[in-house]
Amino acid sequence: MTAKKEVSLINFFIFNAKFGPKEGDEHKKILFYFPHSVPLDTKIKQIGLCEAIITFTATFTDHPCESLHTHKTRQLFFQAEPDFWTVMTLGVPSIEKIVEGQTHTDYREEDIQDHVYRAVLQQTYNLYRLFNGTFQSTLTKCDIESLKQRLDHFFSKYLVTLRLNQVDIMTVFNGVQFLPLDKISYLRLQCFINQMEMIFPQIRYSVVLYNNHLVWSGLEQEDMRVLYYYLTASLLPAITEQDFSTAPLVTSAEGSHFGRFVLGPPDLQNEKNLGRISRVHLAGCEQEMEECFLVVYRALGALMCLLIQGDQQLDFDLFQKIDKFVGPQLSAIASDIAELTSRKNPSSTEMQFKYVYFNRMNFAQKTSIHTSNGLTPSVSSDVLRLIADIHNDLNTVTQVEDGETIVKTSNDSWIVGKKSDQREVYIIIHQKNANLIEINEEVKRLCSTHFNNIFFLD
Repeated sequence: MTAKKEVSLINFFIFNAKFGPKEGDEHKKILFYFPHSVPLDTKIKQIGLCEAIITFTATFTDHPCESLHTHKTRQLFFQAEPDFWTVMTLGVPSIEKIVEGQTHTDYREEDIQDHVYRAVLQQTYNLYRLFNGTFQSTLTKCDIESLKQRLDHFFSKYLVTLRLNQVDIMTVFNGVQFLPLDKISYLRLQCFINQMEMIFPQIRYSVVLYNNHLVWSGLEQEDMRVLYYYLTASLLPAITEQDFSTAPLVTSAEGSHFGRFVLGPPDLQNEKNLGRISRVHLAGCEQEMEECFLVVYRALGALMCLLIQGDQQLDFDLFQKIDKFVGPQLSAIASDIAELTSRKNPSSTEMQFKYVYFNRMNFAQKTSIHTSNGLTPSVSSDVLRLIADIHNDLNTVTQVEDGETIVKTSNDSWIVGKKSDQREVYIIIHQKNANLIEINEEVKRLCSTHFNNIFFLD
């Protein structure tokens, strides 16, 4: 009889050592600690140990400490801002076996890859910063207690939603899936957005997605990357398909449409309810973060994010005007894109290979391994870990500009990783009796056929 335990979150905390430098003031270093039920003395000891490890390792290298390995746990460190440390402790996955009446536990340390779970830490901070700004900005405008309240409000809700057993190479990439349009559709969309931003000057930026694919963005790439993650991993999954497949047809003088607000007034007949509107903080290219209101509007498969200047007074009349202008045009554009994608992707036989592609220059990613919701990969967890290891070798260990790694797995599959000019592609080929030369030729053929507009050095 065997029992398997998945990776688990033991604790998560944020501290700043400068807030409690004197003896007896150690508790002042703690900004957030999860779970809340842990005794204060234990929290102080944990943070003191982490501080000692970080300080000790700093004497040997210019790079801050990233992880601590023990037999049963893995502790990951991330310096989100100067002097602000975020720490996550994970329980190592294990398998319990009963042999001759005795229970034996086998801890699978290789199942936790440091760079993958450090990406989770980076992701949690980026999402916090999107909605709350930096830690330091909160301290500058308010005080430590306000910062603690914001941290508790965000992380207490967010940490329980983490799916730690489902993170993989796509978590490391944290990229954006783009949807290219033909010239006519793109120009029509651009004209629509230009006209909208001229009519509504309070709209600073706009973003358009179609079926979880980015079509248009006026944001800086890093801001778009974080917002895209929030939309596809948090906001859109919370909206059931039924909510919008049964959206009523709205008829006005401007035309009929199927649009409605996702973040904004849920009912345009009830002017007393503006609904839920989020305030976001954008890094952009400026030193100070820019605050905007995030309004989200959806029509059929299209999703439009409107980022409105944070100093504007939002009223019901503005939302009515936006609905009248955006609704009919976005519905028509969504219909055009739906027709375009149906022509581009006719039903065909399944490819004999699977791939993951990432472009670091614009954060573009493509994958045939994951489904649209990203939760059900079509390959084993061992293959995903191997791809993550190859990526880590190419980018961290060897730090090569261009390189290639070919690996044959125990089940006779081949995994090929190619890196060229900040672009990476990982191809999985199932050819049991192939040799290295044949696999290399097959990869060249696949790259020329399916990635013909992407340059890879041979």
